[in-house]
Amino acid sequence: MSKKTGLNAATNIDQAHLPVSVVIGIVKNEAGQFFISRRDETAHQGGFWEFAGGKVEHGETLYAALARELKEEIGIEMRHALPLINFRHAYADRIVHLHVFSVTDFTGEATSRAGQESAWVSLQELAGYTFPAANRAILTALNLPPYYAILDDSEGNVDEKLAYLLAQNVTLIQARLKQSTFQQAHDFLSKAYPLCRAANVTLLVNSGTENAFDMPSDGIHLTRIHLLESHCRPGNIKWLSASCHNQLELEHAQKIGVDFAVLSPVWETPSHPDVSTLGWVGFNELASLYAMPIYALGGVKKSQLTTAYYAGAQGICGISTFLAT
Repeated sequence: MSKKTGLNAATNIDQAHLPVSVVIGIVKNEAGQFFISRRDETAHQGGFWEFAGGKVEHGETLYAALARELKEEIGIEMRHALPLINFRHAYADRIVHLHVFSVTDFTGEATSRAGQESAWVSLQELAGYTFPAANRAILTALNLPPYYAILDDSEGNVDEKLAYLLAQNVTLIQARLKQSTFQQAHDFLSKAYPLCRAANVTLLVNSGTENAFDMPSDGIHLTRIHLLESHCRPGNIKWLSASCHNQLELEHAQKIGVDFAVLSPVWETPSHPDVSTLGWVGFNELASLYAMPIYALGGVKKSQLTTAYYAGAQGICGISTFLAT
C-alpha cells in the first residue's frame, strides 16, 4: 500500500466517523398534536416514524437549516423555534448530531410533500409509534416540563410548600426529605402523592430519603453517591433521575438508563459559595454530549428559562426559585 493510498484510507475512515449534523423540528398544532411522518423503506432507518427535519448544509446556521427543511418537507413557513435538546447518537453505520427544536410559531398546513404516510398524534399516542433509536431522548424530553422543583424539608412547612408549588402549576416535583424520619416522610408522601396525581403532577422521591424506594411516588431521584453506587437501573421504576456535577457522573447516569439528569452548579449559590461553577457555556458543553434531557440547577431562576434552552437544558431546577414570592 502506498503512503498516498494509506492516507486516503485514513481520511475516509475519519470522514465516516464525523458526526452528521441534523436539525429536527417538533411541529405541534393548536390541538396539542404532533406532526410525524413515516420514512421510506429504502431510506436510512426506513419504515420508522420521524419528526420533520434533515441534514444541515455547509455554511448553514441551524435555524436556517431548520426553516429550509420544514418548508421543503412539510410545506410550512417557520416563524419561531426554541431549542429542545441536542445530542449525538451512534448508529452502526454513522454518527448523527441531532439538534432538536420546538417550533412555536409557523404558517401553512403541514403535509408530507414527498407523499410519505403522515399523521397528527397526541403526546400519549406517540408511544404507539416506532421511532429510530436516537429519538428515545426526544420523546422523553417531550414528556417532561420546563420546571423541576425540589421540595426540601430542611426548613419550613413541607405541606405549605407543596400547596404553593401546586398553585404555581409546577408539574414535576422532587421530594427531598433527608431531615425527616421514615414515618414523617411516609406520612407526608401518603398525603402528597394523591394530591399530585389529582393535579397531574409527577412526584419523585430523593434517594437520600429514608427507605425512599418504599415511598408512594412516581419514581426516584438518585443522589450523586447513590448514582455512582448503582450498576443498573432499578426495577419497577417509572421515572428515574439523578444529580450530576461532571462528565463522569453524566456518563454513568446515561449508562444505567436514567430518564433525565440535573446538572449543577451553573452559578454560585449562598449554600455553596466556594464551589466551582459551570456557567452556561460549561453546562452546554457537557449537556450536548449525552442523549438525555438535563435540567440546570444552581443559582438559576425561572426567568432564565429561555437562556437555559439555548444552553441545551431541558429547563430549570431549583428550590428557592419556585418558592420566592
